[in-house]
Amino acid sequence: MTRLLLFTGKGGVGKTTLAAATAAGLAARGYKTLVVSTDPAHSLADAFGERLGREPSDVDTRLHGAQVDSRGLVDDIWQDLRGRLKGALAGAGVDALDAEELSVLPGVDELLALTEVQRLAEAGRWDVVVVDCGPTAETLRLLALPEAVAGYLDKVFGWQLTLTGSRGLARSVRDLAAHVSALRDLLTDPAVTTVRLVLTPERVVVAEARRTLSSLALRGIRVDGLIVNRLMPAPGVWRGAAANWMRTRRRQQDEVLNELTWELARVEHRAAEPVGLPALREIATELYGERDPLEGKGSTSAPLLHVTEVDGGYRLRLALPLDRGAELDLARVDDDLAVTVDGFRRLVALPESLRPCRITGAESDADGLVVSLTKPGEDR
Repeated sequence: MTRLLLFTGKGGVGKTTLAAATAAGLAARGYKTLVVSTDPAHSLADAFGERLGREPSDVDTRLHGAQVDSRGLVDDIWQDLRGRLKGALAGAGVDALDAEELSVLPGVDELLALTEVQRLAEAGRWDVVVVDCGPTAETLRLLALPEAVAGYLDKVFGWQLTLTGSRGLARSVRDLAAHVSALRDLLTDPAVTTVRLVLTPERVVVAEARRTLSSLALRGIRVDGLIVNRLMPAPGVWRGAAANWMRTRRRQQDEVLNELTWELARVEHRAAEPVGLPALREIATELYGERDPLEGKGSTSAPLLHVTEVDGGYRLRLALPLDRGAELDLARVDDDLAVTVDGFRRLVALPESLRPCRITGAESDADGLVVSLTKPGEDR
């Protein structure tokens, strides 16, 4: 089965370079590798110093590259499906204006970018597909889309299917829903898809990385590595103002990194911009050494839910890496637990044994969030 490695990070941290370097390292080890960019501001071609298009093209032996054209996919694919949805809705008696609004799917550009990655991964031509995603905020929206779109289809079209019974509409919507479900399964399968988060040793970047880890954990997406890029080289015995500046900068970076408990891979800052395969292979060697680039350096993810029975109830642990200043909110929504961390919300389906229980408390520790639930009748 083809493996998916997704690279993301705050804008400007060098995720494209590290995605390209990882792809080059994988190909050098004999993996048939495709590296593809879904970042709207494509720079993957610049990293290789090659021209890349919508379809995969040769970069080197066992290495191919492509840049997803989301706008072109919208023009080629979505307009046809949207037209069929509008026609089916109008034929079922829905007002033309309502049909126009109902057929506008939020986030369709990003959804089709994911669809294209899935198509390429399932083509069977490659052992690994490395994805250069957009900056973290865009990536989190991208990775949340399958779940969000599934809910949208159910809420917006579900009642229409019930009321109209239109076979054409039902077929179109159900086909789309099945496809979205397959995307969600692909992204949350830890044996297939993992994320590598790129950061620089700066407090603002680290803070965003913490929020990203929480959000990915909420969505059940596994992170198998964190990479610190652009670490200032140690100045050694050099003298002068430049050496003092480098020592000061490296000391500041070390202070930031020493506060972290994560296992980190590190790449030093380079004097020359790393462009082209030789420079990218050099980075891959520094990043992975003798280790297989397919194997992540540690994992920040554990099973999202773990239940322990205690006297009178249960303790539900959610494996969420939480920052001390994280804004956390819990709410019960029918048989689900609504968890919101720093504005990112996820409905977590409660195990059947916990559904009759009442939430009586919650606390966080180094390993995540622990929710206390009391059995019916035990709190009287």
